[in-house]
Amino acid sequence: MNEPPVVLLVDDEPRVLSALRRTLRREGLALEEASNGSIALDRIGESPSVDLVISDQKMPGLSGVELLARIREASPSTRRILLSGWTAEILPGELSLAAPAFVLAKPWDDAGLKASIHSALYDDDTTV
Repeated sequence: MNEPPVVLLVDDEPRVLSALRRTLRREGLALEEASNGSIALDRIGESPSVDLVISDQKMPGLSGVELLARIREASPSTRRILLSGWTAEILPGELSLAAPAFVLAKPWDDAGLKASIHSALYDDDTTV
């Protein structure tokens, strides 16, 4: 039997993590959570079996693009999606280092989020 893809949700707001978990609970994914970038990096370092990271942009400590750029270096095969209510504030250079497969605005559209996750996990042409 195939193991479900492991998706690490990273956000400093418990309500957002809860909403993501509710949205994705029936998608056949193994969901894990981290409340900040440092915890997420520790999780990736412990076991690089995370297939996808979905990260908020504005968090204390590491921003989402900083986190995703570090994950790209540490675990290049881990796909990345950035969620942000502040997409206009993200510098293009920062974004290119993070190379997320998708940048989604908050509040997200559930169908769009699910489609982006599916594409990031299963399409060969998303950014690595």
